[in-house]
Amino acid sequence: MQMLTFATPPVDAGAEALRGEVRRFLADEMPGRTPLQRAASWSGSDPAFSRKMGERGWIGMTWPKRYGGHERSALDRYVVLEEMLAAGAPVGHHWIADRQSGPSILRHGTEAQRQQILPRIAAGACSFCIGMSEPDSGSDLAAARTRAQRVQRGWLANGTKLWTSGAHQADYMILFCRTGATEGDRHGGASQFLVDIEQARGSGLTVRPILDMRGAHHFNEVVIEDLLLPEDALLGREGDGWAQVTAELAFERSSPDRFLSAFALLTEAVRALGPAAPERAAVAVGRLVSHTLALRRLSRSVAGMLQAGKDPALQAALVKDLGNTLEQDTVETVRLLVDAEPSEEDGSPPLAAVLAHLVLTAPSFSLRGGTREILRGIIARGLGLR
Repeated sequence: MQMLTFATPPVDAGAEALRGEVRRFLADEMPGRTPLQRAASWSGSDPAFSRKMGERGWIGMTWPKRYGGHERSALDRYVVLEEMLAAGAPVGHHWIADRQSGPSILRHGTEAQRQQILPRIAAGACSFCIGMSEPDSGSDLAAARTRAQRVQRGWLANGTKLWTSGAHQADYMILFCRTGATEGDRHGGASQFLVDIEQARGSGLTVRPILDMRGAHHFNEVVIEDLLLPEDALLGREGDGWAQVTAELAFERSSPDRFLSAFALLTEAVRALGPAAPERAAVAVGRLVSHTLALRRLSRSVAGMLQAGKDPALQAALVKDLGNTLEQDTVETVRLLVDAEPSEEDGSPPLAAVLAHLVLTAPSFSLRGGTREILRGIIARGLGLR
């Protein structure tokens, strides 16, 4: 069996100074944000807030300056991310673009694509969605059936994408689809494309809303019918889509949003229980806090690996799996500990409102970014267990 290693990076004085700067910014920008609004975490979207972050150089932090970046360390970026998430800041407008789409363009895109798109992302003025999942395929990305065929003026795309978060608001989508024969290799013959959503609307791309259990609209079905993509929409090399998308998922799975999505609930539970909490409650909360700290160390180590130029795909899968379990455990533990009926009605106590939000949201935690079963398969293969 192969050993899986995590190396926690040392505390950096500059990064900790940055932490104080971020906290002061949040105190100034979010005084009236309610606990329920903070519970939305990274799914809360506010374009104006994203632009303010861009003005401070907190988007695209590790990218080269010639593309609007700031050439700061992955650990600096990690500090900004965890402070934003812990505070429940509305970072959803730029989140996907900063977390994975921008790095993918930086690594695989043409110079023209980098110059055109990356500075806009870094300014907080450009949002992305991800065209991966499809009907009837679950988390089996290799089962994708959306296809792009070469034609005289570029590529003609047809297919359907499902659960596409933010597609109704995004400027671009990175589309994963088939461009060639697999020849027995389920991972072969795939490519990625940059789709300008505004241009594509009415020309073959239709975005249809999907409401979640709370009645909120952030998921979408994206139907693509004879959509003509220009030659320069291809991201990376034709046929390299699988390698590109798996590298992209490492960025998605390792971020602190994979264990801090229920942090607002833990905060409200501690506040409601108070210093005189019963022993049973104190033990349960202590367990959740200790697990959160352990996940933070693992997640920071992935940031350190990215900083060192290593491939942390396996470690990222483990962080996401353990993080999702912690988030769902937090909801169930708090629900059993506190005497509060979940309710988002006007006038509901903060704990009741946050609990109501997360009871309906938590089932999705172990689905987004790859289901628990898919992740455990990746981990088992990486460890030589299957």
